[in-house]
Amino acid sequence: MKDSNTISFLRCKALRYGIAFFMLISAATMAQTPGKVTVVKDARIDSLIALRIALSKAPAGANTGVYAPASGTGYRVQIFSGSNRSEAYNAQSKFNELYPELKTYIIYSEPNFKVRAGDFRTRLEASKLLEQLRSQFPSLFIISEKINLPKIGNTND
Repeated sequence: MKDSNTISFLRCKALRYGIAFFMLISAATMAQTPGKVTVVKDARIDSLIALRIALSKAPAGANTGVYAPASGTGYRVQIFSGSNRSEAYNAQSKFNELYPELKTYIIYSEPNFKVRAGDFRTRLEASKLLEQLRSQFPSLFIISEKINLPKIGNTND
């Protein structure tokens, strides 16, 4: 009986050492040696990255020599939404007659044309226009979207 217990103990011990030895050998063969990476790219990529960094650090409206309109999140008043293109253009021209100083935008989102007006920084500014337009246009909404930020004038009085 002692002989069978001793044999199974030795087999178990040999199995443990075998597994440990196998793991050691496989880890040694799978170890990676440091290599060399060569990057092949066009030289213009570096100039584009530098330009992107310069534009992101420049204040809004700064003359960087590159056209980059200042934009941000703001509000517009939607004055028309419908599937008829000519009605959309009519609504735009009617609005432009009333408020020539405000920009209008026609957006086509299949199957509808949407006419939106203004570039307002706050919802309150858009609400004022909405109240003024309530009698001329039947359905008005204030839309939050990316706008072209209006220029802030210098007041050097």
